[in-house]
Amino acid sequence: MNKELSPKQRDALLATLQARFDANKARHPGLVWAKVQARLEVRPDKLWSLAEMERTGGEPDVVGQDKKSGEFVFMDCSAQSPKGRVSFCYDRAALEARKEHKPKNCVLDAAADMGVVVLTEEEYLALQKLGEFDTKTSSWIATPADFREQGGALWGGRSYGRVFIGCNGAQSYYASRGFRGVLRV
Repeated sequence: MNKELSPKQRDALLATLQARFDANKARHPGLVWAKVQARLEVRPDKLWSLAEMERTGGEPDVVGQDKKSGEFVFMDCSAQSPKGRVSFCYDRAALEARKEHKPKNCVLDAAADMGVVVLTEEEYLALQKLGEFDTKTSSWIATPADFREQGGALWGGRSYGRVFIGCNGAQSYYASRGFRGVLRV
């Protein structure tokens, strides 16, 4: 798979990201787009991952900057779980364990293919402080190994004005549940 954008695709993506950045300043107070763009322009692999986040409906935006590394942190900021990433079970083991009605993919493989990481519970809760996400959907989140070994996987969502973290069997999948990614640039 070609993981490089054409100059036209790159320019279109940067314009989309800048427009979203400018329209949602509360997500990244004190950050300047020119610095974000400069960092993106020297990382075509990260631009490709952001394009995949965008293509699958994630609406990625900057949500902060790592104080130690200086990396800008992008997360999927679509109001609902990205439509291009729904109906996946949690991981490869769960996908292989399904005997029938297998989903088309699993969350961890899809995220790796995109070059992103699935949000942790901490990251998901931080995202929910920036707006109201997953009010009609839910999103799988990274699941600790000890929990996963018992057959479960975690998801997050918002209902009745509250954020919930729940669990289901890792083999389950739903048309209203996808996953949100995080990318550090």
